[in-house]
Amino acid sequence: MNVLVISTSLRPTSNSDVLAREFARGAAVAGHSVEVVSLRGKKIEFCRGCFACQKTQKCVIKDDAPDIVAKMHNADVIAFATPIYYYEMCGQMKTLLDRANPLYPSDYKFRNIYLLTTAAEDEPQVPQRAVSGLTGWIDCFERARLAGTVFAGGVNDMGEIEGHKALSEAYELGKTVS
Repeated sequence: MNVLVISTSLRPTSNSDVLAREFARGAAVAGHSVEVVSLRGKKIEFCRGCFACQKTQKCVIKDDAPDIVAKMHNADVIAFATPIYYYEMCGQMKTLLDRANPLYPSDYKFRNIYLLTTAAEDEPQVPQRAVSGLTGWIDCFERARLAGTVFAGGVNDMGEIEGHKALSEAYELGKTVS
């Protein structure tokens, strides 16, 4: 299977990047073809709501989003890794999801979607709004489903995730990708 892992944090070597790499490592060990894409350094403008993509399956905006959306289209599995900002997915992840609008009328391949989250707060309810936001996007794709989540709470500064139990959870979840 083709597994696409999208790391949405803009911080270099962020905690969510580390979590994404562990998920990717698990999926690779399980024999899948894995590509990790980082939004860091990418130019992704806001969706203009013109809906031209609903007819052409191509976005009129010329930036880095169409290439990422094409990778999403061709992936069997997509995993998003995001830091939690104000109890929600980061803005750049939401912007990418909005820009993925050309996928809606297409014959996309993906079925299973995963969400990997990190946050300074450690309460179990912290990622709920991010999960809900991603589920709202997934609900628009009738053949797709949220297949699993991992939350690493109590990590804020870069590197704080080292030794966190969520790393092994992400690795094991990656190994079960189907």
